[in-house]
Amino acid sequence: SKTVSKCYVQVTGMTCASCVANIERNLRREEGIHSILVALMAGKAEVRYNPAVIHPSAIAELIRELGFGATVMENCGEGDGILELVVRGMTCASCVHKIESTLMKTNGVLYCSVALATNKAHIKYDPEIIGPRDVIQVIKDLGFTASLVKKDRSASHLDHKQEIRQWKRSFVVSLVFCIPVMGLMIYMMVMDSQLSDAHANHNMSSEEMKALHSSMVLEYQLLPGLSVMNFLSFLLCVPVQVFGGWHFYIQAYKALKHKTANMDVLVVLATSIAFVYSFVILLVAMAEKAKVNPVTFFDTPPMLFVFISLGRWLEHIAKGKTSEALARLISLQATEATVVTLGPDNVLLSEEQVDVELVQRGDIVRVIPGGKFPVDGRVIEGHSMVDESLITGEAMPVTKKPGNTVIAGSINQNGSLLISATHVGSDTTLSQIVKLVEEAQTSKAPIQQFADKLSGYFVPSIVAVSVVTLLAWIIIGFVDFQIVEKYFLGYNKSISAAEVIIRFAFQASITVLCIACPCSLGLA
Repeated sequence: SKTVSKCYVQVTGMTCASCVANIERNLRREEGIHSILVALMAGKAEVRYNPAVIHPSAIAELIRELGFGATVMENCGEGDGILELVVRGMTCASCVHKIESTLMKTNGVLYCSVALATNKAHIKYDPEIIGPRDVIQVIKDLGFTASLVKKDRSASHLDHKQEIRQWKRSFVVSLVFCIPVMGLMIYMMVMDSQLSDAHANHNMSSEEMKALHSSMVLEYQLLPGLSVMNFLSFLLCVPVQVFGGWHFYIQAYKALKHKTANMDVLVVLATSIAFVYSFVILLVAMAEKAKVNPVTFFDTPPMLFVFISLGRWLEHIAKGKTSEALARLISLQATEATVVTLGPDNVLLSEEQVDVELVQRGDIVRVIPGGKFPVDGRVIEGHSMVDESLITGEAMPVTKKPGNTVIAGSINQNGSLLISATHVGSDTTLSQIVKLVEEAQTSKAPIQQFADKLSGYFVPSIVAVSVVTLLAWIIIGFVDFQIVEKYFLGYNKSISAAEVIIRFAFQASITVLCIACPCSLGLA
């Protein structure tokens, strides 16, 4: 009984099944290597070797000589099978103990824990020695019933429909209210420039007079200090702030709760401050019955929300497309397999239908014409054509004869095949592809992580800058009031100098916040 050890080698540079065959064929010839199993998608080779003859580092070197990259993987726990079972019929702690102790005595079971309250068993095993069916059988022999925890096969957790709907709604709401605000703004700008021209030359045509009158309508005060323009802007801004920005507020609140500042915090900060400041300024103007209409920032929130919600909406649509493809991939997996028992000379002794998750490595599986391959494996007996287009994109059916490998999810066409399972469960090519896509979906793009990291520093620094602005102007104002007076036009002469300074300082610092906050970084 020569001792056999097992090691895993991470292999890079494999492009297709022939690379796999190449590595397997060459390594089998080497002295001290009992068996080798290479998974293409996972980029992993599992090697059983005799440690007295050869070392893992030497095995990696052999693979490197074939022209691939290879490193020995340290954590060998990767290869353990993990099994979640629902166990029925347990009544007390002694049942639990009975199951656990029996399983731990079973050869190949590495770890086992059974929870009475949830009826669940969690088992780690060595797939070389034992498999899920054997474990279930052991539990059944003890007089309990055991079944697999049913996995959710549909990719519902990757479904972005709800987010797409939500961002679309947010975008549409913002857009509907943004357009009139923009219109008003542009109109006011044009009129303002005409007004200053008119002041420059005094002879105006009647058309220009009319135009000026219409601009005066917007400047007309409904109440003292409240112009039509500002009132309309305010009315249009409220729904955007509430409905368009609802989701941003939730996300920002969550971020702040964890003491981080992300993009959402920036957006919320800028829009809220612009909105609240403009609102307060209006109230103050009305209270003072100001003659000159205050400068408000009601145009900032709708425009920001429009762009950002559009960006998020598009992002989720893109993610949704990948998810659809993934859901289709997942649906290709077979749900059942026909496991057969062979006698001498490959005589069929018996066959049974089992759940795909219960197929063990080394099982002999029969695939009928028109059936799907439930697991990755190697053909033992039979000749057939196989449609592998779903994995390889190869349109023509591929001939399979004993010794060839087959891929789970591909479709057997004309002959019946017996295959020996090499990769089962989450190790099959299809599961690996699904896993890769899922990882790609859940991980952020590096630039996005960078932006989030930046905004972590960006938010506090902008707030700091605006506070500095506030203090600087207050100091400047008290030192030399003339400067403030020069820049702060149309203030009410009846209020005290101190109040003027403080109001101007606030206006300056809020402007810094509104302008600097989220614009370019967030949108980009």
